[in-house]
Amino acid sequence: MKLRNIIPSLLLVAVFTLTSCNDFLDVTPTGKVIAKTGEEYRALLTYEYKYFPKDRYMTVLRTDELLMDKRKSSSTDLDAYLDLWRWKDENPSPTTSYFSWRNYYHTIYIANYVIEHRGEISNATRDEVNQLVGESYMLRAYAHFLLVNLYAEPYTHCQPAITRGVPMQLTADVNAVLGSSSVEAIYQQVLADIDEAEKYLTIETWKAGENYRFNKISAQALRARTYLYMGEWQQALDAAKAVIEAHGDLEDMNTSTTLPNSYKSVESIVALEKFSSNLFTVINMPDPAFVNIYRTGDQRRTKFYKRVTSSTYSLQKGGDDVYSCSFRSAEAYLTAAECAARLGQTTEAIDTYLTPLLQKRLNASALQAELELITSMTQDDLIAEILDERARELAFEGHRWYDLRRTTQPTLTRTYDDETFTLTPEKYTMRFPTEAVEANPQIERWETK
Repeated sequence: MKLRNIIPSLLLVAVFTLTSCNDFLDVTPTGKVIAKTGEEYRALLTYEYKYFPKDRYMTVLRTDELLMDKRKSSSTDLDAYLDLWRWKDENPSPTTSYFSWRNYYHTIYIANYVIEHRGEISNATRDEVNQLVGESYMLRAYAHFLLVNLYAEPYTHCQPAITRGVPMQLTADVNAVLGSSSVEAIYQQVLADIDEAEKYLTIETWKAGENYRFNKISAQALRARTYLYMGEWQQALDAAKAVIEAHGDLEDMNTSTTLPNSYKSVESIVALEKFSSNLFTVINMPDPAFVNIYRTGDQRRTKFYKRVTSSTYSLQKGGDDVYSCSFRSAEAYLTAAECAARLGQTTEAIDTYLTPLLQKRLNASALQAELELITSMTQDDLIAEILDERARELAFEGHRWYDLRRTTQPTLTRTYDDETFTLTPEKYTMRFPTEAVEANPQIERWETK
């Protein structure tokens, strides 16, 4: 990959300042300088946070969570998203919106720049510099993690050491020409970057409005997700436990009016990614079959969705900047529950991790019925139920696609204009963007080192 083909000159960087603590991720440029001071480096990272790709939400288009209908979808939505929704990856419409590439490597470049120039940051305390460096390691880790899960085969369905991953960029070199590293190498680098981040991160939690930034707890949250996607159950369980111990608060949906994916929620750990307004418009058509996975008495059915007609719903988990969420505590409970169940620790999975979440999501009668049901399940049935619970809890937050990829990769079908389209296992991995391959064909090769 030749970075100068995807990143403009970044020696001059825009300095940005927050205009208001009440305006979430609202930044205004005040000039152009070479970053020198801690304030200028903070502004540089703020810019990257603001424009970090929102691809996790766009993956909803490829799942069983939503419908598209030419009678209800605008022509603009259909032009941009229809081929993604129907998995038409061969010769898609030229108007199709695809997943990010440039922005990920832009973020990785800036993260590398901060890491390499940490000794030159002036007018900042040691803790402030360390926090900037720790966040940069997290940004680099998270960007590589998302890239490998978009554009390479899932770790659990390949031979990671000999399977092509994505280009790995560890220096701020715009002239670098890289082939892709293996899937295993990318995952190991993600874990190494998390380890490095933990050495530098100083902030336990950010206040609402600044919690789009990575903090100390987020390192364990990303570690838990990474090990989960690798199928490393004990390591994922250990990391999820650490998250729960540090930040185990859950929103009580029996009493609270705040949805758990709000950046103002007590569950919020990192609130980086959000729906863009145009994306929410097309996603705002939940599939009734998906909504029906919620049982009677589940507060999420009425708080996540609004019934429009007898057979249609609208989504209430997005459409506003308040719904910004990358990591939250409920995910840690579900990761711990799944991993404990897979390790044969079914009582712990139910009592320690699943029950506390269900108590905050179901009314009293529904809770009793659910606990009676899951305590009678076999290990395999319990694992399947926990995966369904992940679908219910994390719906429309960009987790479903990755859960389908790493687990059973089910064959899905959908019909549009009397034509049937099928999601088969090979389509769970995206192709590299055409512009990336044309700029550097070497990304199609891979290196095991």
